Amino acid sequence: MKSLQFKTSINCGNCLRAVTPFLNAEPSVAQWQVDTADPAKILTVEGENPIPEQVMKAVLQAGFDIEPIAA
Repeated sequence: MKSLQFKTSINCGNCLRAVTPFLNAEPSVAQWQVDTADPAKILTVEGENPIPEQVMKAVLQAGFDIEPIAA
């Protein structure tokens, strides 16, 4: 499985609840998690072939900032 990481503004439980339906609806994402303890609020997504642009679009639609972290 391939893994991608992003810096986000998802920083609390309510934020996680808000973004969940958007990320769960993204077909290229098998599973995801946000490290809210990290100052950069790192979103990690995994899937067979996650599409960075689609992940970013989903998070932006939920109302949060997101930027890719260079691998």
